[in-house]
Amino acid sequence: MNRKELISKWLDNNLNTEELEAFKKLEDYADLVKLNTNMQRFKADNYDTSIELENVLSTIKGESTSKIHWLKPLLRVAAILAICFSVYYYTTTLDTTITTELAQKTTIELPDASTVSINAKSFLAYNKNDWKKDREVELKGEAFFKVAKGSSFKVKTTSGIVTVYGTQFNVKQRENYFEVICYEGLVGVTYNSNEIKLKPGNSFLIIDGKLITKDKENRASPSWLTNESDFKSIPFKQVIAEFERQYNVEITLVHVDETQLFTGSFTHNNIDLALKSIALPLQVTYSKQNNTIILKRE
Repeated sequence: MNRKELISKWLDNNLNTEELEAFKKLEDYADLVKLNTNMQRFKADNYDTSIELENVLSTIKGESTSKIHWLKPLLRVAAILAICFSVYYYTTTLDTTITTELAQKTTIELPDASTVSINAKSFLAYNKNDWKKDREVELKGEAFFKVAKGSSFKVKTTSGIVTVYGTQFNVKQRENYFEVICYEGLVGVTYNSNEIKLKPGNSFLIIDGKLITKDKENRASPSWLTNESDFKSIPFKQVIAEFERQYNVEITLVHVDETQLFTGSFTHNNIDLALKSIALPLQVTYSKQNNTIILKRE
């Protein structure tokens, strides 16, 4: 088998034991392996290093020893070019992502000086290079946005799309829960292909697939920014889920109806006070066992 056939079968991982030994005896074996390793390490999703390596090798015609002396420099140049192209492609298409853990919050600044405060256990992603053309972020969790003036600004979630015509709003997208509150300006919410526009103080809330009517919001910003979670006629299971995110604990309910509606709040700074805030209104007791909290109705 000639040299080019060996290399081709090697790229396809199709060498038998005898052919592999013959491939290893090629004079430029080490350079070929190094080139392939570098391109595999840096390749982007749409960049096929095997094809590019074969393209380089296809320029090498004949197998006479007189041409071996310029093969190694050519491979080195090809490796450098492949790496540079791969790194450039990868870095220019890569999104910037921010993830908060349980009991963690953070605030970031977007490329246009817009700011985003991100609540616990949330994920935000955007692309810096496309920002001037398309101001768009992906959100899983909860975040409060203060948007700088400019072209349209969109927040994409798995539940719906929020289009910004104003400056300040809160988006909360959790399991079976999707809420948008407008605090300033005008916000459009696209849900099931229909857009609803919200003015300051107006909300859009979907729980378990049902549209929930809420009173007008009187706060200037969401309560969680000041380390407090506030609820008005919200199923208790949503309260428990938020408590677990803020304190990094697990809550077990015993004889407690998680579908009952809860109105109240709890602080993020004092777990004992927070437990009393959610237990007393429902007349349930609580106990702590390591990282697990048990809420029980006697």
